[in-house]
Amino acid sequence: MDDQPEAAAPEPLDRRAELSEFLRTRRAKLQPQDVGLPDFGRHRRVPGLRREELAQLAGVSVAYYTRLEQGNGRNVSAEVLDAIARALRLTDAEHAHLTHLARPARHKKKRRPARVQRVRTGLLYLLDSMDGIPAYVTGARSDILAWNPMAAAVFGDWGALPPAERNWARLVFLSPAYRDLFVNWDSKASDMVSYLRLYAGCHPDDPELSALVGELSVKSDEFRRLWATHNVKEKGHGVKLIRHPLAGDLTLSYETLNLPDDEEQHLVTYHAEPGSDSAQALRLLASWGADATRADVISGVRRGPADER
Repeated sequence: MDDQPEAAAPEPLDRRAELSEFLRTRRAKLQPQDVGLPDFGRHRRVPGLRREELAQLAGVSVAYYTRLEQGNGRNVSAEVLDAIARALRLTDAEHAHLTHLARPARHKKKRRPARVQRVRTGLLYLLDSMDGIPAYVTGARSDILAWNPMAAAVFGDWGALPPAERNWARLVFLSPAYRDLFVNWDSKASDMVSYLRLYAGCHPDDPELSALVGELSVKSDEFRRLWATHNVKEKGHGVKLIRHPLAGDLTLSYETLNLPDDEEQHLVTYHAEPGSDSAQALRLLASWGADATRADVISGVRRGPADER
């Protein structure tokens, strides 16, 4: 009989601490001149706006705002949150994040078991039918749930990884190969942490999220620094520059589509400008088929920096 004690479950994120740090970091980003307040050039002991200045802009008392910034969001109204969001010049994603932190949805005290993430059969058929278009489906915590052969050709054979390691955050921060794959790796890393922060605001009690954040904080200095910024961002669209080991440099536009029957799942597709060198390179990768998939794009992904010491 094994007498070894079971590993302790990861501690959930502290919602009050998250609310406090989020408001503090947003306030620190603003200067008086940014919001139309006079700046008399006096020495400011803290970066950004003072609490009393923010309270003035939002039309609330300093004591009330101070309690909120200390993490006490109990009974705060939507109108007050809207006023604070306007005063802080929050984006839509930041406004939503503030609301989730200050006014969490009611939930039962008993923690439910993690839901198994499944991709609908029809969506799997759609992925396979998208010839020449790299596409994949992500789920909670940016787990990679399904992909087509072109996605494997561009990003590496995720099927060769254990399911627990098919996660964008782990790949970006713990795999040297992905640092080489993304030309603007810093931008990709920042976006990745911003997505996780937004998810964390909605699901602070997710034990798998807590475990992921804990692991990445230990193994990656960059992740730990970016996590401390409390930046949040919605997944959307844009352009990524890929340095592929076989096809060379690719300029690919991506679109993120929210799935109507599961708010945690997203379909992400990539495409190149018609007639461009990148479009020709994608066609070349498609013609190589499985040979392109076997390219050494995910080498080293199973070992983080801390594991290699």
